[in-house]
Amino acid sequence: MSATIIRNGRVIDPANNRDEIVDLAIGDGRIAERSEVRGQKSEVEEVDASGLIVAPGLIDVHVHLREPGFGHKETIASGGRAAAAGGFTTIVCMPNTSPVADSPATIAWIKDRAGEVACVNVLPTGAISKNIAGEELAPIGSLAQAGVVAITDDGRCIQNHELMRRAVEYARMVGLPVLDHCQDYNLVGNGVMHEGYWSTLLGLPGWPAAGEEAIVMRNILLAELCDHHIHCQHVTSAGSVRLIREARARGIKISGEVCPHHIALTDEALQNFDTNYKMNPPLRAQADVDALLEGITDGTLSILASDHAPHADFEKEVEFDAAPFGIIGLETELGLFLDLLVHKHRKIDIVRLIEMYTLEPAKLLGLEAGTLSVGALADVTLIDPDLEWTVKIDNFESASRNSPFDGWKLKGRAVRTMVGGKTVWKL
Repeated sequence: MSATIIRNGRVIDPANNRDEIVDLAIGDGRIAERSEVRGQKSEVEEVDASGLIVAPGLIDVHVHLREPGFGHKETIASGGRAAAAGGFTTIVCMPNTSPVADSPATIAWIKDRAGEVACVNVLPTGAISKNIAGEELAPIGSLAQAGVVAITDDGRCIQNHELMRRAVEYARMVGLPVLDHCQDYNLVGNGVMHEGYWSTLLGLPGWPAAGEEAIVMRNILLAELCDHHIHCQHVTSAGSVRLIREARARGIKISGEVCPHHIALTDEALQNFDTNYKMNPPLRAQADVDALLEGITDGTLSILASDHAPHADFEKEVEFDAAPFGIIGLETELGLFLDLLVHKHRKIDIVRLIEMYTLEPAKLLGLEAGTLSVGALADVTLIDPDLEWTVKIDNFESASRNSPFDGWKLKGRAVRTMVGGKTVWKL
């Protein structure tokens, strides 16, 4: 029996309402009773966690690993290392690969590849529509049997409401949550940044918040009609927060997530035409940021995620209009959220932040993860909430460097990541 004892840490386990300074025992890759580990004869590794938070392994429900098809941006191996360096033991990968993850064969390839090269748990999602084209449903039942944890067309959005309704009905039949990238193409048009003061000043095509809100409203109506959970990805606008808040108050199965860049930055950051600030959905105005913060505080927005979207340097080094949307985030998201939500704005405490990274995503996707219960897999993240550090993208594990946060000084970060009781990364 291999064994580890993490000593003197502040164990925060929202799934069991635990917040105490206590030793945590691990035996044969699972959380164990301390008596089991103490009584054994083989050598026990000890980890001193004094001054650290011992949390269930963090879960990121929104990651683009790019493989298969776009290995020049990221691979399952490099993305897994980036996740570990950010404190994540489980990541959920999006289906907009090449080929698109719309068939059991592609899902099997992703799972096999992850089993071979990933140092963290990689859970695939399946596409809602074939080739994420929004015209014909993917084989949702077969994808469920192949082991996807959700369906989504992330990167695109189904515009045909009837098709989306059928997708939600099928998802309910097979017990899969639906994740949706909320974007009305007719309203958004060729927009590349938030429609407002700065888009007018910079002469860039605007992307109105209504382009997101129209689909959020559609999803609320369908969640109510079909009595099934729809999760709105990367929520950015005040109107979306208001709609989700009102719907949840009525008991509708709708939820939303927030990405760190949408509370750390506003559209004002685009005035230098730096394509590392170009993302989908775009950076919004300060009023939207304030609404997101309020939505996090009152529980309207229940999950934190990165929308880790790697692109090679040569792809971003073009005119702003022509550059792809997206930034990387796995290695900066925890630090940004700790710095902004817990330390600076004091919108939530560290316990709630960990809950939004563990219990909430585990509930959404029905995962046996996000807990330190005895017998659970020993996926553990050690966090120093007060560690001050500077973001240096050249030191990242990710294969890409498209981050606007290079040089930012942050407070709080993961210092050790353990998957199945084994340390896969430490500072």
